[in-house]
Amino acid sequence: QGQLVESGGGLVQPGGSLRLSCAASGIMFSGYVMGWYRQTPGKQRELVAAITTGGSTNYADSVKGRFTISRDNAKNTVYLQMNSLKSEDTAVYYCSARGILSRIPNYWGQGTQVTVSS
Repeated sequence: QGQLVESGGGLVQPGGSLRLSCAASGIMFSGYVMGWYRQTPGKQRELVAAITTGGSTNYADSVKGRFTISRDNAKNTVYLQMNSLKSEDTAVYYCSARGILSRIPNYWGQGTQVTVSS
């Protein structure tokens, strides 16, 4: 059974940076579209960034130019580099893995809290 484990969350001041990591196991990592979502209380989970099996990326408008998603297939790991963080980026961030024939993620991580505050 596939498993995703996130790390790297924490407290950071506005304007600061964090890098989230998501290590996958039990899946053919290179064959999955990997994504990062975030969720705040009372709101729906939203897609922040995704990277295809071929390395193409897409981002939510709110993070374009500030966040970068990348993947290392040799390490079965996907990253989210977050720069110029704002208070509105505060959320629980979830890693996802979606098979190329799936419309929704097949696997989710447990989530990692990111808090942007002075």
